[in-house]
Amino acid sequence: MTRSVLRFVKHRITQQPGTDVTFAAECMACEWKVKPSADGAAVDIDCMSHTGRTGHPEFRRTCTSFAMVTRVGTEAASAR
Repeated sequence: MTRSVLRFVKHRITQQPGTDVTFAAECMACEWKVKPSADGAAVDIDCMSHTGRTGHPEFRRTCTSFAMVTRVGTEAASAR
């Protein structure tokens, strides 16, 4: 008979240090896209301005971030 040993290690996921979240949007009715920005509110304002000019009300919004998974109790540098 073979024995197995199972070990579970807790992990967490966090935003990678030194990186920003980037917000972007594109109109679903035309080719218009907003320039990606770290300021989500500015992207939203650009979308509302586009709606005011064109009447296009629907957008695909994306939020991009870089993440890293580390073991709980260890420093991020030691996970590399």
